[in-house]
Amino acid sequence: MKSLFYIAAAVMIAVALALLLLPLLRHGRQTGRPRNLFVLMLCIALVVPVGAALLYRQIGTPATLNGVATQAQTVTDVNQALDELRAHLAAQPTDAQGWMLLAQAEMEMQQPEEARNAFEQALKLRPNDTGAMVGWAQADSTARPDHHIDTRARELLEQAVKLEPDNQRGLWLLGISDFQQGRFAEAASTWRTLQPQLQPGSTVAQAVAQQIAQADARAGSPAASSSATSPASSGPTLQVKVALVPALKAKLAAGDTLFVYARAENGPPMPLAVAVARLDASRLPATVTLSDAMSMLPSMKLSSVPRVVIGARISHSGNAAPRAGDLEGDGGTVEVNSKAPVNVVIDKVHD
Repeated sequence: MKSLFYIAAAVMIAVALALLLLPLLRHGRQTGRPRNLFVLMLCIALVVPVGAALLYRQIGTPATLNGVATQAQTVTDVNQALDELRAHLAAQPTDAQGWMLLAQAEMEMQQPEEARNAFEQALKLRPNDTGAMVGWAQADSTARPDHHIDTRARELLEQAVKLEPDNQRGLWLLGISDFQQGRFAEAASTWRTLQPQLQPGSTVAQAVAQQIAQADARAGSPAASSSATSPASSGPTLQVKVALVPALKAKLAAGDTLFVYARAENGPPMPLAVAVARLDASRLPATVTLSDAMSMLPSMKLSSVPRVVIGARISHSGNAAPRAGDLEGDGGTVEVNSKAPVNVVIDKVHD
């Protein structure tokens, strides 16, 4: 009976939301209001009844007077629900909507590899589903140690934006991919396509504007040279001197890419700042300046941590992710406010 009650309540809530929100959505489109507003309204409309239901389960029955359910029990309940959804999909593997629901839930549970697999199943059933394309790319980036967006993830993003030119998340991630790969002018152009779709003055709009400014600044001058400097930055800057041991000079090839990076001492492996320069053997030794202007994401900057690990890599493929045969060097851990130059000697080959 209790299950029947919850099902009936869910159906009534869904009907009420449809009656309330669909007319508002149609009216908003006619009046030109931004879609983000209605997404926010939908989230609020869903969160309130769900929150009320959870609150009722906590304090609305005499049984809960004996104590409040622990967080561990809540997690167990969520995992049980996910297991039931997986069992449903095992029995009905052609349920594309079920795979999407599972993928989104696993992303929320910080299980990006599992989410990527679920998005993959959804794509097999719906090859042109832009939500699954963008979701796969985001899950793949989250699962990777370097958080880069390239190869298939980038191809899916390009396809999603082609099918849905106003896909905001797709445009944002595609711009990040451009930025990560040193295509700063392309990144700025992609984000400018996204900009008119955002609510003026919003936090998201400000973050995009900041990233456009950084991309424009980096597109105007090389990131590294014998006397390289970074775009103007109000945050800390680190001078990194990069040299190559003579024994490895024979391993350099035309078009190799030098990556100089700083990552948090205690935190994710994704770099906080990356300088990129196309070089030949004559460009080393070189001095590179790392700063907040080189952050790969607005929320992850050099100034956000007290200490960073400095390193350098010469990539034969042009990909920042380490690959066999790349040449590497370690500059150790330094204070972000240090004024002393950091010396990095590239002296080993990545296995």
